[in-house]
Amino acid sequence: MTSQRNAGPLVVGALLILFGLLSLVGQLFRGFHFWETFWPFIVIGFGAMFFVGMFAGGKSMAGLAVPGSIITTVGLMLFYQNLTDHWESWSYGWTVILMAVGVGIFIMGAYGGNEEQRKSGMGVMRVGLILFILFGGFFEFIFSAGERFGLRQVVFPVGLILLGLYLIVKRLRPSQPETIESSTTNDLENKQ
Repeated sequence: MTSQRNAGPLVVGALLILFGLLSLVGQLFRGFHFWETFWPFIVIGFGAMFFVGMFAGGKSMAGLAVPGSIITTVGLMLFYQNLTDHWESWSYGWTVILMAVGVGIFIMGAYGGNEEQRKSGMGVMRVGLILFILFGGFFEFIFSAGERFGLRQVVFPVGLILLGLYLIVKRLRPSQPETIESSTTNDLENKQ
C-alpha cells in the first residue's frame, strides 16, 4: 500500500525533472531550435512515466507497461517523423502502435511473471510486424516510389477506376435465379 501511495509523487517529481531539464537545454542551445526538434520527447517522457509508475507500484501495476509502451512508441514515431519530415508514415503507423501493444503485453508478462502474457505479447508483436511490412511496403510504394517515377499520379486513379468498374459490373450482372431454378429442378428430378 505504501509503494502505491508513493508512486504519485514519484511520477510527478520525475515529470517536473524532465520538464526542467528540457527547459534548461532549450535555454542553453537557443540557436539550435531545440523545441522544434525535440518536442516529441515530451510524449516519450509521459510514456516513460507509466514505466516509472509500474516499477514504483510493484507487480500489481504491471499493466501500466501497455499504455507506457504505446505512448513511448508514439513519441518515438513523432521524433522520427519530425527529424525526417516523413509524416506520410502515419498511413501505416498504426501497425507500429500494434507492435507497441505487443511489447507492452510482453513486458507486463515478464514483469508480472506470467508466461502466457509474454507469449501473447510476442504473438501481437509478430502480427504487427507482418502488417507493418505489408502496409508499409504498399504505402511507401504509393508515397515514395510512385512519386519518384511519376506512378503515384497514375496508380491511385487507375486503381480507383478499376475498383469502380468492378463494383458496377458486379452490380449490373444479373442475379442468377436460373441457377436456383435449375438446381431446384435437378433436386426434384433426383427425388423422383
